[in-house]
Amino acid sequence: MNLRQFYLVGINYKKSDATIRGLFAINDSNNSVLVESALKAGVKEIMVLSTCNRTEVYAIANNAAQLLDLIASHTNGNRVLLESKSYVKKNEEAIRHLFRVGAGLDSQILGDYEIIGQLKNAFRISKAVKGIGTHLERLFNTVLQASKEIKNTTELSSGTVSVSFAVVQYILQQVPDASSRKFLLVGAGKIGTNTCKNIIDYIHPKQLSIMNRTDEKAIAVSASLQIDTLPYAALQTAIEEYDIIVVATHSDDYIIKASQLSNASGKKYFIDLSIPNNIDPSIAAGVHELVNVDDLSRINDATLQKRRAQVPMALDIIARHMEEFQAWLKLRKYAPVLHSLKNNLLAIDTCVTANKQQQQELINKIVNRTASHIRNNTQPHCFYMKAVQDFIAHHNRVHNRAS
Repeated sequence: MNLRQFYLVGINYKKSDATIRGLFAINDSNNSVLVESALKAGVKEIMVLSTCNRTEVYAIANNAAQLLDLIASHTNGNRVLLESKSYVKKNEEAIRHLFRVGAGLDSQILGDYEIIGQLKNAFRISKAVKGIGTHLERLFNTVLQASKEIKNTTELSSGTVSVSFAVVQYILQQVPDASSRKFLLVGAGKIGTNTCKNIIDYIHPKQLSIMNRTDEKAIAVSASLQIDTLPYAALQTAIEEYDIIVVATHSDDYIIKASQLSNASGKKYFIDLSIPNNIDPSIAAGVHELVNVDDLSRINDATLQKRRAQVPMALDIIARHMEEFQAWLKLRKYAPVLHSLKNNLLAIDTCVTANKQQQQELINKIVNRTASHIRNNTQPHCFYMKAVQDFIAHHNRVHNRAS
């Protein structure tokens, strides 16, 4: 990887609200299509991360404009809006950003560890269509190692603070007699399932039901959590019947509209965890309440204060893993030199009495030592010559003893 060719282009919660981010959201199917289009356009390696907080493209490409065009052409947003709201990072800055994302340092809720599952999904999708090469694979694995170490050795992700837990905090703070209410969760993906678990653990509701656009998936989740399931076809009836409705789907349009509440009685609470939004915002114009992921991210507590104190330690871990990756990158740059060195050492005539196994071990030792020197210096050809000289000196010592 030439660092001058590694780019990150993205849009996130820092410069755009949920509505704008929704225009540039990329589902799993479109993710694959974008990656394939990028490869055909000459992009060498690419990974696309799209969550409720961000859409980011990491790639070895000719320039950032190429990636902006790809995002705009595969989403519902336009190029002008994207450019006004996006950010571009390259080289070391782009690598550092990915490490921060993987650690939860760049999440809307600090330390939110759900990002790791989303990163793994993005990597899996890209690798399935050959978008991941040697460099991105090594970088991704190093990011995962750093993230794991941060989680295991710091308290950056301690306590229960995430988007799914923020749902619980909102309900407990805003809904009177929450446990006596009827809850409906629409969407049986990871965030929806985690939200269900948190509602069960912290609210103990009178009734909690789940539905999904694919009924079989909702049935599987309901069985594991021992809650009720409803067919997706019953959405209209459920909207009228349930008090608190959480939506965590990935529809391209609203699945709940204001017109569907004409026969509903009493105040209802709607929580939209979808990007793009899947609940019509005009619902909030009446007696009902509606919050989305941006609203939920503003919920703060003592746990977040504790997490902020862990940031310096997390940054130190990231710096160490970045150095490790850059050392690998540097060594890979000189892989042809090391390969040539080994071949040349093998080609040098050796004494007939030399032990072939010892000779091979010596060659490997010299090549490994040269690699170590290269990792820490910038003049590999000097070490190349030194390695050859060491080998010849050893050859001469063996030859003299044999004589």
